[in-house]
Amino acid sequence: MPDISIPQKARPFLKWAGGKRQLLEQLKSHFPPELDDGCITRYVEPFIGSGAVFFDLVQTYIQDDCLIADVNPELILVYLTIQSRVDELIDQLGDLERDYLSLSEADRQNFYYQIRARYNNQRDLIDFGVLESAWVERSVNMLFLNRTGYNGLYRVNSKGDFNVPCGRYKNPRILDEENLHNVSAVLNRVSIRYGDFEDVADFVDDKTLVYFDPPYRPISETAHFTTYSKQAFNDNQQLRLADFYRQLDAKGAKLMLSNSDPHNIDPHDDFFERAYDGFRIERLQAKRNINRDPTKRGPISELLILNY
Repeated sequence: MPDISIPQKARPFLKWAGGKRQLLEQLKSHFPPELDDGCITRYVEPFIGSGAVFFDLVQTYIQDDCLIADVNPELILVYLTIQSRVDELIDQLGDLERDYLSLSEADRQNFYYQIRARYNNQRDLIDFGVLESAWVERSVNMLFLNRTGYNGLYRVNSKGDFNVPCGRYKNPRILDEENLHNVSAVLNRVSIRYGDFEDVADFVDDKTLVYFDPPYRPISETAHFTTYSKQAFNDNQQLRLADFYRQLDAKGAKLMLSNSDPHNIDPHDDFFERAYDGFRIERLQAKRNINRDPTKRGPISELLILNY
């Protein structure tokens, strides 16, 4: 049943490579019917990213409990800050937006790289385990970089430094005050956790829907845009996730998992068919725009792996 406690629906507040906004209608058509029947009372998303599926689902269906998580501490820091200190964040982000938009194009680039350097240099001074005032400035800087950096990417190098170059936008919307308030209202109804995807196991029972949206397995040598953290999500990690998927299946939970489709490049690559043998695999049509070569941008298929 619709949730009418929030007058305007909250939307994802981050631009995110691989975000699911464009695929949302296709994904919703594959939601388990138990959502409509009220038989599913929990929702878990262990790779929250920008949370397009989460924001839609938690505002459409009644959920007794909801848990979102991610292994990226910077991402979880922003979610927790919006949950508990959204007014301070809005004030500071508004100041930053005004300063940035008043500059010439050349000065905007200098401003961007100054913020990026500050963001990287202050990382070691942040206590990611304790909510403090420093979290607000860090969240503001991350949102600014996300809205003004190239293609809305979040990418770090092996040292953990954010290394996305400056984008070229004439009038970027850095602050969406109304949406941030709505997001905060939603987040105050859910649990937010920093950690590995396996850490959500204690929250999952047979009345839970779990949606996995992990870093995608690269389908080409240049498709490495999903480096959210210092730890690479390689094939061993993909197989560990497949094992965890089976563990939650044994609990009776309803499971959805998105990933890249190797058949876009190699029709003989059966990595996911082997890893998820016995489960249902659907192919959704997506348009991905993060390829540097515009001629290689266009519709591709993505996998949706279901246990129902």
